[in-house]
Order: sequence, then C-alpha cells, then structure tokens
Amino acid sequence: MSEAAGAAVVAGLGGRVPPTVLTNRDLVASLDIDEEWIHSRTGIRQRHVIAPGGSTGDLAVEAGRRALASAGAERVDALVLATSTPDRLCPATAPEVADRLGLGAIPAFDVAAVCTGFIYALATAGGLIAAGTAGTVLVIGADTFSTILDPADHRMRAVFGDGAGAVVLRPGRAGEQGALLGIGLGSDGSRSDLLGIPGGGSRQRSAGLPTRAEDVYFTMQGRAVFHEAVLRMAASIRETAERAGWPLEDVDRFVLHQANARILAAVATRLGVPVERFVRHIDRVGNTAAASVPLALADGVAGGRIRPGHRVVLASFGGGLTWGSVALVWPRLDASAPDGPAEHSHL
Repeated sequence: MSEAAGAAVVAGLGGRVPPTVLTNRDLVASLDIDEEWIHSRTGIRQRHVIAPGGSTGDLAVEAGRRALASAGAERVDALVLATSTPDRLCPATAPEVADRLGLGAIPAFDVAAVCTGFIYALATAGGLIAAGTAGTVLVIGADTFSTILDPADHRMRAVFGDGAGAVVLRPGRAGEQGALLGIGLGSDGSRSDLLGIPGGGSRQRSAGLPTRAEDVYFTMQGRAVFHEAVLRMAASIRETAERAGWPLEDVDRFVLHQANARILAAVATRLGVPVERFVRHIDRVGNTAAASVPLALADGVAGGRIRPGHRVVLASFGGGLTWGSVALVWPRLDASAPDGPAEHSHL
C-alpha cells in the first residue's frame, strides 16, 4: 500500500438510531419532572431507545452496513468499534459485528473511551492505515446507555439515548478532501470518579464486597463534568485547528459530542466563534455517547449543514476522563439520515 503513509481519508458515512422514540412528555408521565425543565436544562426534546432484546451490536451492524454502502465497499481490512456498552462484558463486540456484516476473519476489536470513544477509534484506525497494517478500516461508535441507567434516575434518563454511527477510512493523500489532518487526544485519570459505573469491575469483585443495586448503574457528577467538558474540548479544538493550520474563524463547522446544548454554547463562547457553526441535533437524539459525533456528522450531511469543502473540526469529551479532536476538509459522500427504516425489528 504505497499510499498508506500519507493519510487516512473518510470514504463512507452511516448512522442508525432505533425506531422507538422516548419524548420528554413520555418521561414526565412516569417521573416527577417538568417537560420544559428537561429541554431548558439539556436542549433535548426526545431520544431513541432500543426495544427489549436489542443490543449495541445490532445498532453497530446497521450503522456499519450504511457506511459500507456509502463508501461503495463490500469489504474492509479491519473494524474498530468504540463502545462502553458492549453486548457482553467479555468478549469484545466488534468480532461479532464483523461476522454479521460478512467481513470475514479480519481483525476487529473494541475501544473503550466512553463518549470520546469514536475519536480514539478514528485515531487508532488512522494508525493502522499509516502503518500499512490495514488498507481500509470500518470505524463504528455505538452505545445503548438506556441499558445502564437507573430507571428511577430521571436526570440520567432525560439525558441519554441509544444509537450508532460509522465511517469507512481508506489510505490517501494528506491534501485531499476527507483526510484526517490534526488529531489530538488526552486523558486525566485523576478525575475518573466523575462519571462511570462503580460496580462490576475487577476491583469490586476481587474485594469480595457485595454489589449494591445502585452500583450497577451509570452515574455522573453533572456540574463538575460540565466544567471539565467545556475546558477540555475548547483547548483540544484550539490545538487541533492550529495543528491543521486553520485559524478558528476559518473553521466552517464544529461537530462536538452532543452531551448538552449548554455545553455546546459554552464551548462556542470560550472559543469566540458563532454557535451557529456548531452542528446540533441533540434535541432529537440526546446524548448517544460514542455514537454522538458520527451521528451528528450523518445528520449534518443529510440536512445539508455539512457540505463538501467545509473545514470541519470534530471534538468529544467523556469518562476517564478522556477527550480528543480531529480536523478534516469534508469530502463528497453519499449518506442518508441516521433514522431510516430498520432492518432488524428488535432494534
């Protein structure tokens, strides 16, 4: 692969959300909260959730299939799946997704960086291409946070939704549209307690301690997470744009992790750029964790907000703590909206 050392280039895009919609009105029917309170605090009006029996892998297969169709590809050389809600604790979900897509005995593995997972997976896939280990790579971000939320925690249920998004990367030249330019990653393990699932891991199991009911659900210290998300994403965006040689005022679109509408506005203010340049669809899908950025891309492309030639910066923040960003000039792709017809009824 003579071009492998050049750049990894986006060649396909696809997204999938399950058909079941949970609106704010649906939530307030069973919880002691106000419909407008949810929207004013989060910017979310509805989210999609999987039906009983569905899984992260189901959504990943659908998003992957759409990305492959967008790229006009039937096969790839590797698959990287970003998720924090695998179908099983062990083994990884990616090999089964590859099998269901008919991709053969390719290398396939999971990446766990919570909401930053897709950005980490992009960087990993780009490295595989640069090293010549793989020619084309399918990168999927998929999560079903509805399965790890406390049914009684109305704040968490109001924030998160389920979904999957995917891109196909191929080797190419750094100067062509779609090439991943600046990539920046970071983490801070000293703040790992801010969000996550306390129980179920090796530390709790080896201690022989009983698992409390609340320890199996995802928790988050919202105020501290908000502060860290704004600081980390804004700094990462600046560094990545600079690495790409772009002044911030020349960036056409910012596609950030759709965690909270107020976070998006705060990052825009901190960067000194108009919030209108920030792609936003959190109102319709909520926080879909590792799926958030590719779903926002798919929605932005389908809606005409992201067009070929646009300078785009992707950025995300998640548990770990982790954060990352990527710059690229958007290529011409065929991509449909992420909420098309379902191919598996149990989604």
